[in-house]
Amino acid sequence: MLQSLIKAAGANRREGPVFFSGKCTASLGDRQNSCMDSALFKHRTNALQNICGVEHNAAEANCRNVLVCHWLGSRTAGSLTSSRRYLIWNCYSPTLFTTAQTVASQAYTPVVARCPTGFNLVRMAVRLRPPYIQNRKTDVLPKAWKRYLSSVLSTNPSLPGYGASSEVPTLGIATSGGGYRAAIFGAGSSDAAGTGGLLQAATYLSGLSGGSWFITSLAQANFPTIQELIFGPASPTVSNNSWGGWNADYDLATPSMNPAIDGEYYTDLADELRGKYDAGFVVTFADYWTRSLARHFANGTFSSNFYDESYTHGAGVLWSAVANTTSFASHSIPFPIVVTNLQAPGQNSSETIAGDFIPLTNPIFEFNVFETGSFDPQLSAFAPTKYLGTTNNSICVTNYDQSAFIAGSSSELFNEANFTLAEYLNSSYGPILTLMASLMPEPKVEYDVASWPNPFYGVAPDTFIDSAQTNLNMVDGGEDGEVIPLQPLLVKARGIDVIFAIDAATQNRTLLYPSAYSFPPVPTSMGEYTAQNLTTRPTFFGCNTTSLNESTPLLIYLANGGPPYDGETSVTNTSTAQTTYSSSEIQAMLNQTFVIATQGYPKNGATKDPEWPSCLACAVVDRARERAGVARRGICSTCMDRYCWNGNTLTTAAPIA
Repeated sequence: MLQSLIKAAGANRREGPVFFSGKCTASLGDRQNSCMDSALFKHRTNALQNICGVEHNAAEANCRNVLVCHWLGSRTAGSLTSSRRYLIWNCYSPTLFTTAQTVASQAYTPVVARCPTGFNLVRMAVRLRPPYIQNRKTDVLPKAWKRYLSSVLSTNPSLPGYGASSEVPTLGIATSGGGYRAAIFGAGSSDAAGTGGLLQAATYLSGLSGGSWFITSLAQANFPTIQELIFGPASPTVSNNSWGGWNADYDLATPSMNPAIDGEYYTDLADELRGKYDAGFVVTFADYWTRSLARHFANGTFSSNFYDESYTHGAGVLWSAVANTTSFASHSIPFPIVVTNLQAPGQNSSETIAGDFIPLTNPIFEFNVFETGSFDPQLSAFAPTKYLGTTNNSICVTNYDQSAFIAGSSSELFNEANFTLAEYLNSSYGPILTLMASLMPEPKVEYDVASWPNPFYGVAPDTFIDSAQTNLNMVDGGEDGEVIPLQPLLVKARGIDVIFAIDAATQNRTLLYPSAYSFPPVPTSMGEYTAQNLTTRPTFFGCNTTSLNESTPLLIYLANGGPPYDGETSVTNTSTAQTTYSSSEIQAMLNQTFVIATQGYPKNGATKDPEWPSCLACAVVDRARERAGVARRGICSTCMDRYCWNGNTLTTAAPIA
């Protein structure tokens, strides 16, 4: 594993940051008591005078009244060891390290300041905070729903009238993982013209791994058209705040294919991490990965400035700042959610599905624009996304929730490699890892995870596996086997009626937490999906409810597992490992995605089901229809018979490894 690189450096672990105000209100261990004695305070004062060159009181003001102190020494379960401990304190102002940094490094560096008056870092998830959703349902969705139905009715006027008269359904769209393939297929499927504006009529939009690339880029770029999102504007304005497209023709790992240019590029990306490192925060390979992703999925990068270090290249573009975009402020976009998995020390490997990496019993985390946390009962807590990086109620960190770092955390799958040190150094990332270890040595820090200071330190110690950990180690959102980000959309409190699930099959971990989540019956193995051809056609799951599962959403599953029925060679099912695409390749994939999203499941040798748009609309409105006490009728009745999965037709096919 990557830790071998760090062990080779032969030094003590660099712990995460500990923050102190002038009045010493934060603590080292349990964050409850006074954080330092008078001797240590005097030591800190002397350090201040050495740094700022002024006396104590003036020094604190000159250093923005906040010190960032990181401890180099031994720590046990987040607390200091006994009197034989070895302490070295480095205290400094964050502003002292900005002069030699690139603009991207400065913009990527977390900012430390006093917390707002009355600030509370952790909120227990006893209820939702719904203003955005309620405002969208009131002000936007009724019109969006009418436009969607008008589009459907233009193709088939026989749609039952209850679709138009029913209450607006609560729709969630989930885009799966799978690198660029998932991003392209998810974007194309969500916006396919044959679905009649379903993306605009959705309430929630979730993504993980490659799907998170699509969602984060879409939201932070102020919800452009899909063509503009992927290819950029026709006449772009090159600036740090402008959108330039996905730049997919530049490879994520080796953008120029020229060793000399790529070598300088690697150094530039590593330099962009120095500010965060110098501020005492843990820096891992996920940060490097983030800075690479930012040149594709965050504002500020164009073909004309891809290598230009006078631009920030997405650094400083924050996930919480999506709330300030005009599309979000007007409630015009679905509420975006990104999913990650938690890799924890001592996790229960017996609950890991064969071939996966994270136990189902580890809490799944969601990053939304307002809050980050988990609805899983073992944690059931959230922290403000804007203040991620913060670990107490006194000294707050901002600028940690970089949009690209959210996407980088959700697609951090480098822990899966399990290479030896020699294999890592001989891989395409070997020079990068060597460079990072040289420039930013962090002995014993785990490099192959995304490291987040733990806002839930001390929360739910009896049930939350990382309650005593200083940092949370986040990895790819699909590593527990749930490769479609359904979990946030299955939260009972969200009351979602229907989920449009794009691209791949999923595991059902909701059975572990029936009090928080509800999920319809689905095949229990990939073998069953394949044997019933469910990976090559759209299918509806959970069509029929009872008093026991009336809160369960209906699941519309759109697979990317086979070629279109018109005989075209499949071009959409590319490898997750493909990290560069030409514009012509992407357009061909988008064209075919349109065909797959609009063809339905044709009968009798046809290449397209002309009733599919109506069938899709019938499924979307079905839960709202049921609440209204109206029976299915007309084309909706026949559609549901054709597209609903019958759970009694399970096969005995062996699972596919």
